Amino acid sequence: MGYAQLVIGPAGSGKSTYCSSLHQHCEATGRAIRIVNLDPAAENFDYPVAMDIRELISLDDVMEELGLGPNGGLLYCMEHLEENLDEWLSEELENYMEDDYLVFDCPGQIELFSHVPVLKNFVEHLQRKNFNVCAVYLLDSQFITDVTKFISGCMASLSAMVQLELPHVNILSKMDLVTRKRDIEDYLNPEPQTLLAELNQRMGPQFQKLNKALIELVDQYSMVSFVPLDLRKESSIQYVLSQIDNCIQFGEDADVKIKDFDEDDDQD
Repeated sequence: MGYAQLVIGPAGSGKSTYCSSLHQHCEATGRAIRIVNLDPAAENFDYPVAMDIRELISLDDVMEELGLGPNGGLLYCMEHLEENLDEWLSEELENYMEDDYLVFDCPGQIELFSHVPVLKNFVEHLQRKNFNVCAVYLLDSQFITDVTKFISGCMASLSAMVQLELPHVNILSKMDLVTRKRDIEDYLNPEPQTLLAELNQRMGPQFQKLNKALIELVDQYSMVSFVPLDLRKESSIQYVLSQIDNCIQFGEDADVKIKDFDEDDDQD
């Protein structure tokens, strides 16, 4: 059985930086992971690329040949990937063993994981290849400055969770850049009633029923819990990785190691 992280989130949320830091952490701890680039517009990488969608199709070529803009061109590229799952992706996956750990660095266009079925079909293909997959949703912690933005981020993450139907780990990225961490801490494990009260203060009375429904939805799906990630701290990276490993049951099927004792030890 293989294992995979699907790293998603809005553009600029730190997905590639997360992948790079994760690779460095695993390399330092003697753990093997493979990073896969699924962004046809990517140019530079701070990590070794095990598989690259640009070998199949690139955004620059699509924009030049078809006259599409960046967003339309990227959707075209991802749909082309979807059409070639049985050929290109299956052939690439044959290079890896059953217990390999893959991390897929995805594009930041939110429609890819909110309502367009490309990534959902990609995930189902991985699952047919016997991969346990977890969605890792990154949200820029600097975006969470008030309750309205927090709810907006939760709704976007919830949309991805419903669309992909995967175990889901939500990460507040770029915590190392936050100057007032106390403001962020209020949203790490907030009380629903506190959120509702703050939301009603910021919006007109005609939105109170809507606010109540949103808070109940967030609370029902346990989406009010985010894991903060500070890339300066190895302990923070390890904690996030352990949460993801638990979701995909990484290491649970490992053989138990039994120590061999010498005869002299037995006699003692």
